Amino acid sequence: MDNNQHNPLAATSFETNGKTDRPVISHSGDFHIEAADENRFSLSKLGAIRHNYHLHPLMRLERLEQLAQSLVATDQCRFIARDTKVSTPFHHEKQSLDGRSIDEVFRRIEEPGSWVALYNVQTDPAYDRFVWDVMASASHIVERHERVFDVRGFIFISAPPSVTPFHIDRENNFWLQVHGRKTLNVWDRTDCEVVAAADVEDFIVYRGLENVRLKDEMLSRSFEFNCGPGDGVYFPSTTPHMTRSDTSWTRPGNGVAVSIGIVFYTDVTRHDAYVYTVNRMLRRHLGWQPRPPQQSAWVDRFKYPVGRLAVAFRRRFRGYAPPPGF
Repeated sequence: MDNNQHNPLAATSFETNGKTDRPVISHSGDFHIEAADENRFSLSKLGAIRHNYHLHPLMRLERLEQLAQSLVATDQCRFIARDTKVSTPFHHEKQSLDGRSIDEVFRRIEEPGSWVALYNVQTDPAYDRFVWDVMASASHIVERHERVFDVRGFIFISAPPSVTPFHIDRENNFWLQVHGRKTLNVWDRTDCEVVAAADVEDFIVYRGLENVRLKDEMLSRSFEFNCGPGDGVYFPSTTPHMTRSDTSWTRPGNGVAVSIGIVFYTDVTRHDAYVYTVNRMLRRHLGWQPRPPQQSAWVDRFKYPVGRLAVAFRRRFRGYAPPPGF
């Protein structure tokens, strides 16, 4: 990743609205995110970032183990098979596939192929403050007209060789490397040869990831970031991505890779979700090939209220429970 000089961050505040009722949060400035190129940073574009959250006490491995012990009781720990490849489906389970307890998982966390993810860490009060502090530190590069809501945290802990398979997410993502090294590959979210537009629509509207698979010939079209502690990448909603970690950097006592995704929705991602809803209807019922969100402002202005009406109708009369982000 780029290690150019960056401007220090000043203390700031960040106000959110929407589904999560949060007060104005003041940021102390002790920990921060900064964009590699703040003049060009946009929430709609991929961009390298730097941070110092790898020094935060809540990112210590022993503290993450304590967090995992509390989250496993509420089914917020996830596990994948040791032979998982980046091209295989992103199937994760609530129980360790080899029957280990969470204590045993962490006792053997440096064994090759170990992998555990901590989901929705903001349900823990200390980590709730942490994820909102990260967002507060980034408020100077988040467009002021994009109001943020439903901020969450996902922490991935693994021992190489390990992977997080190819997939897409609904949220925008500040992806931070905090321990060890990982390689993050991301693709242009508008490249429909990587993930078809219909598959993006299915995921946004109905959570389906069945057809989101890495094609071998698409690997060369990715942007690759080799990340160590303090490195990070911002990527917007529906950006295809995957991670992998090899053993080249490991040493005794230093063999665990940890990254955290601070993910969030904005007015723009909510707007796009309703546009995706209409696009799915047009594609499935009329056979059209509709324009994705953000390609035509006047078309989106028509689709947005139609999408809201369609979602409201399904909620009321068909029992539809839309995924997060609407």
